[in-house]
Amino acid sequence: MAHLFGTLPLLIGLRLPYQLRWEYVTNNIDWFIDGLKVALWMSLIGLLIGSIIGLACAFVRSSGRRPFTWLITAYVEIVRNVPLLLIVFVFYFGLPQAFPRGSEERDFILRALPTPERTFTVALSIYAGAYLTEIFSSGIISVSRRYLDAGRSLGLSRWQMARYVTGPIMFRTVLPSLSNTFISLFKDSGVAFFIGVREVSFAANKVNTDFFRPIEGWLAAGLLYLITAWLIAVTLRFLEGRIKWSV
Repeated sequence: MAHLFGTLPLLIGLRLPYQLRWEYVTNNIDWFIDGLKVALWMSLIGLLIGSIIGLACAFVRSSGRRPFTWLITAYVEIVRNVPLLLIVFVFYFGLPQAFPRGSEERDFILRALPTPERTFTVALSIYAGAYLTEIFSSGIISVSRRYLDAGRSLGLSRWQMARYVTGPIMFRTVLPSLSNTFISLFKDSGVAFFIGVREVSFAANKVNTDFFRPIEGWLAAGLLYLITAWLIAVTLRFLEGRIKWSV
């Protein structure tokens, strides 16, 4: 009787439910761990370079010089309204093909962007720079005029004002936004899978293609993104609370 009920679904043509086999993930957990390290590293470098770009653009924009302000506004609006994947494809597929073979320009691009990881990191930095320009610009605007007047009364130069007055106060204002930006960049690192970067999504797809276990692979990747992003948020919020401000 038990044998009959065990073979009954086959006799009537029914398909058994999908059975999860997590050993395909646990046996290859190193794929996910290595991918997580790559994703965090690319996100961190993207945040650092993007912050440099954003700071420079924000201070130049605040100077009020129209030609530079127009260029920075164009950069911000274009990058913020174009998908990250398209920017990555332009850098990875478009730039090497923009110049003829053997040209100095093509050789320079191939030397500057020799791997998919570096190409994605550069694209991510430029992408982050546009958003961070807006964040830092808002921070600069939020600096109270009384601090600026106090700095001018002391005879500080424009550079000294930015370093000792505007910069520290602005950093206090934008620190929560920087934390959120880092988490967003970490999640955006999944786009790097499309150009062959061995990050978390690449590991999930490898489990799918090698063992035909799509649910386990992508669920594992989703959980890894979720847990890591939550840990980053908790850690950064803790550090924000520990910083002592004196203004």
